Amino acid sequence: MKRTGFWWMLWGILLCSQLSRAQQSARITQTWEYLKGDLGGIWEAVRPATEGSPESVPLWQKVTLPHCFNATDAVSPEDNYYEGPGWYRTLLDIKNPYTQGRTLLHFEGAGQKTTVYVYTTKVTSHTGGYDEWTADITEAVNRFLQSPEAKRFKGKIPVSVRCDNTRDLEMIPSDMSDFNVYGGLYRYVNLVYAPALSFETLQLQAQTDPAGNSGTLTVSAAFRNPGNLSKGTLELRVLDPQNKVVKEVRQEISIQQGIQQLAGISLKKPVLWSPDQPQLYTVHATLTTAAGTAQWTDHTGFRHFEFVTHGPFLFNGKRLLLQGTHRHEDHAGVAAAMTEDMIRQEMLLIKKMGANFIRLGHYQQSRTVLELCDSLGILVWEEIPWCRGGLGGEVYKEQARRMLTNMISQHRNHPAVILWGLGNENDWPGDFPEFDKQQIRAFMSELNALAHQLDSTRKTTIRRCDFCKDIVDVYSPSIWAGWYRGRYTEYKQESLKEIEKVPHFFHAEWGADSHQGRFAEDPEKFVRQVATGKGADERSGDFALSGGNARASKDGDWSESYAVNLVDWHLKEQETMPQLTGTAYWVFKDFSTPLRPENPVPYVNQKGIVARDLTPKEIYYVFQSYWLKTPMVHIYGHNWPIRWGREGEAKEIRVYSNCQEAELFVNGKSAGVKKRNSQDFPAAGLRWNVPLQAGSNQVKVVARNAKQTITDEVTWQYQTDTWSKPVKLMVEEDKTFSGNNTRKICVKAVDEKGVLCLDAANEITFSQAGDGALQIDQGTASGSRKVQLANGQACIYLQTGGNKGTAVVAASGKELQTGLTTITF
Repeated sequence: MKRTGFWWMLWGILLCSQLSRAQQSARITQTWEYLKGDLGGIWEAVRPATEGSPESVPLWQKVTLPHCFNATDAVSPEDNYYEGPGWYRTLLDIKNPYTQGRTLLHFEGAGQKTTVYVYTTKVTSHTGGYDEWTADITEAVNRFLQSPEAKRFKGKIPVSVRCDNTRDLEMIPSDMSDFNVYGGLYRYVNLVYAPALSFETLQLQAQTDPAGNSGTLTVSAAFRNPGNLSKGTLELRVLDPQNKVVKEVRQEISIQQGIQQLAGISLKKPVLWSPDQPQLYTVHATLTTAAGTAQWTDHTGFRHFEFVTHGPFLFNGKRLLLQGTHRHEDHAGVAAAMTEDMIRQEMLLIKKMGANFIRLGHYQQSRTVLELCDSLGILVWEEIPWCRGGLGGEVYKEQARRMLTNMISQHRNHPAVILWGLGNENDWPGDFPEFDKQQIRAFMSELNALAHQLDSTRKTTIRRCDFCKDIVDVYSPSIWAGWYRGRYTEYKQESLKEIEKVPHFFHAEWGADSHQGRFAEDPEKFVRQVATGKGADERSGDFALSGGNARASKDGDWSESYAVNLVDWHLKEQETMPQLTGTAYWVFKDFSTPLRPENPVPYVNQKGIVARDLTPKEIYYVFQSYWLKTPMVHIYGHNWPIRWGREGEAKEIRVYSNCQEAELFVNGKSAGVKKRNSQDFPAAGLRWNVPLQAGSNQVKVVARNAKQTITDEVTWQYQTDTWSKPVKLMVEEDKTFSGNNTRKICVKAVDEKGVLCLDAANEITFSQAGDGALQIDQGTASGSRKVQLANGQACIYLQTGGNKGTAVVAASGKELQTGLTTITF
């Protein structure tokens, strides 16, 4: 498929997705108001109130959806994030075009317990923050319009929604999870008009043999049928990836309760879906009854996969090494309330990294994510949020069953999905007085049977619960070589041991935390403290920053330099294991967590390949050099502005590229040509030892792949002055920065002679007085009022709002003289 055609297809799929679930559907993003906290009752949301009157209290704020309670407080360095109720309200102009049609509110996800009201009438409630659900407001709307109160609202319908993420031991996920359990309407809400009889869901099951000689498409549906109509005429049209009609079906059907099979369709040599060629079929369904016409459109793909016993993963009959990462629904400044554009940007970065697989941790994610995986060619492991804590009672279990059922029902049409996850780290106790492994095994077995009953075409899986590893189809043990235990050079031997322990192995979660912008000339000087031969699994307490055995997570420098080495080694070794099914690096993007207040960016898990605002770290380009097929080249250290050492000392310069050879130039002089060899660690042999001159150095690389040539350049400062203990912070505006109504403020830690201390990692606090406002609580190295220095430096941004004014910005730290600067704008 041509590139332009691919992007048009991608856009078309996303546009169509808004229409595919119902005949008329519109997102409700505007005209919402939000109240943090609770009301005394629903009457307070709708009672008559004039401005300044007692009835107008509490005060609401205008918001757009999606919206999250915890957009910023999840990464506030001083406070626990808010867990409690919050309210939303709006006025809807409802004009259903269908005779006796149904008016629905479709929620793509809301956290964590949600109740919907029309005026003062409670319509429905839902528990679970990640699955989709629908509130049928038809009767409540009709009753309201017939009431005396309707006149006051001038024909519009008052809708109020209460969300609540209060801690609750009888809910999943556990608050012991290493991520925030967010609250709010953080995914889209849709106003849907449907005929009196309409599709509730359309299920597509596309299967083919390994060679792709024949395909079968089973079409099933469930109907929304409050009028109990019994018959209808069904029309199905199947279009191939070039939008050519390949099958048409027209038949009379009887309308039944629940899921019913509508048709079984056979195709010869269907066009196969794959990560390299994500070819999608389209299915149009039309049902005509006495109530009118209902329509549904969705996509599917034909593919075949197999986990070979103790062996590799086969896709469409050929070995495919699954090269993946993980994703949390979390982003700087909005938390879980990511827009479709934000999600698209993130998923495109993942694909451009060269990934062909993603684990969606640790809950059902936005439909937009799955649609993008289908269209981009990214295979999926998706799981329910049974994560840590143990096992609760029947309410807890019923939520898990319901969320598994909904996840499979709502996402089973996506050809990208190959694995249904039943849990994560279920060997981690703490939420209940009793931790009974046999009860956990029994419930895991129940979920496993339920998943296979709902979908016999996919495999089940869990990560890190050894006493349940024999229950599921595919198991991922804990292997954190070089971070939580052992050294990264032990990665291969530990993986080979684990591959032999289970029939079907996959390695989810490996990696290292890295503080963006922190580099080291010798990032592994601590390694000799770390014992070898004692395993590489994460054990209780290993994630803590104190106590226990020596390990990189506690004793390392959290530099991008160490992370680059660890990732480089893992990727090199993965190429040498023919029986490996695949792996997924933890995690693609830094994300917030209540369990890590002492990290360099407080309350942020910093293992991301990119920062929380999607800014790539250096390891992004290491992945590209191994996984991407399009030629690329990157000089390691673009975000490392100042290197250091003795004058005349040879410094290692690395280039990460997938090209066959590269030539390095330093200050205009060639340092020679190197050939790429993936097993020549580090940097696949593309490394040079070259002296740098004091001051500025221009570094350029020319990489060649047959006749194709690509280049990369970087400028480094080289500091030869040595430093002692940092004693003072110097704050100044970066005059080279040009941003829209934004100023960049930099801080440096210097010793008593004013020399920059390039190994300083002190925690500092930014403060500001006067006009403008600091951009804080973003969960990034440049967007936190408390942050550790990276190579003795940090920065933050001042938002001026386009107004004139004066601000004083200060930086302070323990045992450091406070620095400040005055900025006039």
